[in-house]
Amino acid sequence: MVFVREMGEADIETVSSVRIASWRAAYAGMVPQAYLDGMSPEEDVRVRRERFARRDGGALDLVAESGGVVVGWLAMGPCRDPDAQAGDGEIYALYVRPDVIGTGAGHALMDAALAAAKERHLRRLLLWVLEDNARARRFYGSAGFGMDGTRSMWEVGGTAVPELRYRLDLS
Repeated sequence: MVFVREMGEADIETVSSVRIASWRAAYAGMVPQAYLDGMSPEEDVRVRRERFARRDGGALDLVAESGGVVVGWLAMGPCRDPDAQAGDGEIYALYVRPDVIGTGAGHALMDAALAAAKERHLRRLLLWVLEDNARARRFYGSAGFGMDGTRSMWEVGGTAVPELRYRLDLS
């Protein structure tokens, strides 16, 4: 059984661990391996702590627990895209530990995010996904998201990686 709750400060180290393990598993072959190998748990914890401390109420971090252990993390908030409209939200990140993919943790996080978006009266949610990440693209498609035709290049470790923007209309 997966339980979703708001992330607390005590979850930061575990969330960093989930994020790094997920990046290394999901993005192998899509971003430079040297970048993945060089990801620092200590640096990630530092960044997460800074972001957690300066949350302004617009951002929401959720964690998924299974058996009392954090196995996933989702971050969302106001859309950061320059063409964002009033009522647009964005899912910034959704990661689950590689060993729990397919157990429902990702779907539980997404369901909670969609409920939160509706409570916030958002009219649509956007997210960015790597063009070559077929698994994530299928997952977002199954949650009702679709490509909106916007493509961007994201610089990771000195390499330009193509991303696609997905959108879900909530109204």
